[in-house]
Amino acid sequence: MLRPLMLTALLALAGQSLAASETNLTRAQDATRVLNEIMMAPDKRVPNRLIDEAEAIAVIPDVVKAGLVVGGRHGRGLLSVRSPDRTWSNPSFISVSGGSIGFQAGVQSTDVILIFRTRRGVDSLVNGKFTLGADAAVAAGPVGRNAQAATDDQLKAEIYSYSRSRGLFAGVALDGSVLAIDKKSNVDVYGPKARPRRIFEGRVQDVPSAVVDFRDRLEEYAASAESAPQ
Repeated sequence: MLRPLMLTALLALAGQSLAASETNLTRAQDATRVLNEIMMAPDKRVPNRLIDEAEAIAVIPDVVKAGLVVGGRHGRGLLSVRSPDRTWSNPSFISVSGGSIGFQAGVQSTDVILIFRTRRGVDSLVNGKFTLGADAAVAAGPVGRNAQAATDDQLKAEIYSYSRSRGLFAGVALDGSVLAIDKKSNVDVYGPKARPRRIFEGRVQDVPSAVVDFRDRLEEYAASAESAPQ
């Protein structure tokens, strides 16, 4: 009697693992889609200069903010970092969450891109949770062709945020949001030894094509930014 029960339990666990992996791969596809759609808009894309100088890029599709007086936000996405040879790493799965208090009502779904200009924020994230605005200065990123003329004095923030919103909402900015490594999703996709540094250093195997595609799109946009007039 025990063997059929054990087999049933193992099959159930395998089914749950497969479903989780498929959900995460869909999330990776969504992140790639968001990156493509924003970067394909010539007048509203992330400036080439910031792409060229970026030390890490996070794409978090469908960050949901909802609230009535007390609000909150939550989303999951991908984060890739620049390797020493200036190529882009395999992405780690990350989560963003946070709350706010103030006059607000409604629901909003926002696609978010974060451009890290230093490694300090990335290192803090790998070692634990990371709060935007508290652990590093975050600002709304410049957009479009005119942003290429921004001077170093104007680009002082460590992280620049970009968003594409849908729905109705009145409330807060991205400051106070907490970024964290999504360890469970990393394990579901990369396997039980999927620590962030192993992922970033390319020491994981059997990387799914949906995840590779995200990395490849970053490589393409970075190459385009490097060759474009600054």
